[in-house]
Amino acid sequence: MSNFTRALHAGDIAFHLHSYTNARAHEEAGPLAIERGEGVFVYDTDGRRYIEAMAGLWSVALGFDEPRLVEAAIEQMRKLPFYHTFTHKTHQPAIELAEKLISLAPVPMSKVHFTNSGSEANDTVVKMVRYYNNARDLPRKKKIISRIGAYHGVTVAAASLTGLPNNHRAFDLPLPNILHTLCPHYYRFAEAGETETAFIDRLAREFEALIEREGPDTVAAFIGEPVMAAGGVIVPPTGYWSRIQEICRRYDILLVADEVVCGFGRTGSMFGCTTFGIEPDIMVLSKQLSSSYQPLAAVLINDKVYQQVASQSAAIGTFGHGFTASGHPVATAVALENIRLIEERGLVENAKRMGKRLLSGLSRYADHSLVGEIRGIGFIAAVELVADKSTKARFDPAGRVGAYFNACCQSHGMIVRNIGDSIAFCPPLIAKEGHVDQILDCFSKALEDTDRWTRS
Repeated sequence: MSNFTRALHAGDIAFHLHSYTNARAHEEAGPLAIERGEGVFVYDTDGRRYIEAMAGLWSVALGFDEPRLVEAAIEQMRKLPFYHTFTHKTHQPAIELAEKLISLAPVPMSKVHFTNSGSEANDTVVKMVRYYNNARDLPRKKKIISRIGAYHGVTVAAASLTGLPNNHRAFDLPLPNILHTLCPHYYRFAEAGETETAFIDRLAREFEALIEREGPDTVAAFIGEPVMAAGGVIVPPTGYWSRIQEICRRYDILLVADEVVCGFGRTGSMFGCTTFGIEPDIMVLSKQLSSSYQPLAAVLINDKVYQQVASQSAAIGTFGHGFTASGHPVATAVALENIRLIEERGLVENAKRMGKRLLSGLSRYADHSLVGEIRGIGFIAAVELVADKSTKARFDPAGRVGAYFNACCQSHGMIVRNIGDSIAFCPPLIAKEGHVDQILDCFSKALEDTDRWTRS
């Protein structure tokens, strides 16, 4: 480690409280400090190269040095570095991006509200759902159903929607009126002898029973990721979404599709809603919207929702919600250029092709004693490591083997993410065959290392 790197580490430990990190462990281990990026690769402060098999945080579609995104930001900074969208004000990039998103939406949408992150966007959804039902004179219809294992962000409301224990523990969450139904992970939660069809039937029955127990007049919305990313890359069985959707329609429950990870090509379609035949009332977009070159998210609402929101704002005198940087001109300009590049370069189709190559390569390890399940769709995948293949028994403690595997990947020059003992892959959409093969090679080496370690 160079003196420069040591100094960086010391400063980081002294002053930086990291997200999703054990602070005490960080005091000992220190950070991996990334200095620059190049395509699908990033380099640390000692010059070591890593293939970024997680696209940063599920988000950098165009890689880490796309000049056209940099130029779009510079040009907009020179022209108009900031303006807001409060009180009848706007600017050209926000207008154009809203129009573009409405044109791309897989079902008819009416309006776009911009935020800075997926968490803020889902927080906005919670408020908007309340606003919508107050406008309809349905003051009891406020509960939102999410799923165990879901991830929807970390603000107080979004973290409540999230169905992961460590996002709730010691934060006194979830908030009241946020409920969680079963996770659609067939491999992990199917009962003995239960077919996928029977599994879907059981999940649908439980969802409907929850609505009935709470009272249909109190349940306002259901929120779900087309593919559950941070919960372990959970791909729902075929037919799951159609059943959930039918129940929502029957009980007058808004359907919210959280496309923060799935949107803009990740599932092999422009949106996960298209991949799974979902027809949402509200969509939430972020991450690959701007390739994370700028903080940006968007909430799309259909006309049914908009008309009630508009009427309520007229009755009150304003829609009392927004952020200083909502629809920031630099962020929206970068997002417009990002979407142009995704379309120009055929990156949705590339994601589909490269995803097939990745899943095919991973499937070669299906018989390995540590590999429980290989799952994925489009260009997102996970491999779940297990202590006993025949019984699907988890390791104890959970996450220890996954963390070791993660560290092995890093030592072999690849950044992945272990979600407990599931190893997640979500490469940039620009990845080519050779990059996928490099990912598979690093995975193979890390699996060998981990196999040796677990047997020692």
